[in-house]
Amino acid sequence: MTEYIVLGIIVIAGLYAITVYNALVAGRNSVENAWKQIDVQLKRRLDLIPNLIETVKGFMAHEKEVLAQVTEARTRAYNADSKSEAIESNNLLSNATANLLAVMENYPDIKSQQSVSDLTEELTATENKVAFARQHYNDITTAQNNRIQQFPSNIFASLFKFNLENLWELDEATRTAAQEPPKVSF
Repeated sequence: MTEYIVLGIIVIAGLYAITVYNALVAGRNSVENAWKQIDVQLKRRLDLIPNLIETVKGFMAHEKEVLAQVTEARTRAYNADSKSEAIESNNLLSNATANLLAVMENYPDIKSQQSVSDLTEELTATENKVAFARQHYNDITTAQNNRIQQFPSNIFASLFKFNLENLWELDEATRTAAQEPPKVSF
């Protein structure tokens, strides 16, 4: 009888270990999937920005600095090699793009162009999708980080080398830039 009890405890412990491990793997895969969803939206944004810049360049001859900031931020985001670098560079790109859109408001000729209007609408919709994807990524990442840190799954996470994932956060420079009003010069 004692052997059955011991065997039952071992089987239950084994099933529990399998369940916790599978939950950690599923969480890691969900985080990766959420990151790829952000990546899809960021790629779309990276594709839209050159078209917008080319379209408004002629109208905004006095705003070369704003256009240069967007172009530089896009290049940096396009060349990001890691998640943390992608997060930082895309935060800067979001700010530069918002600044461009704000400056464009001061040019009625630009706003009246259908192609600019269409591109602006697409870019705004893409920015909203990026924001939603970032929120989803942070939710999934937080759930996974909780699994990794909470007892008793933290034992298995440590044993199988599951690492905490970074949340998508604004760094201090980006947060400061986001709070500054856009500079408009004529």
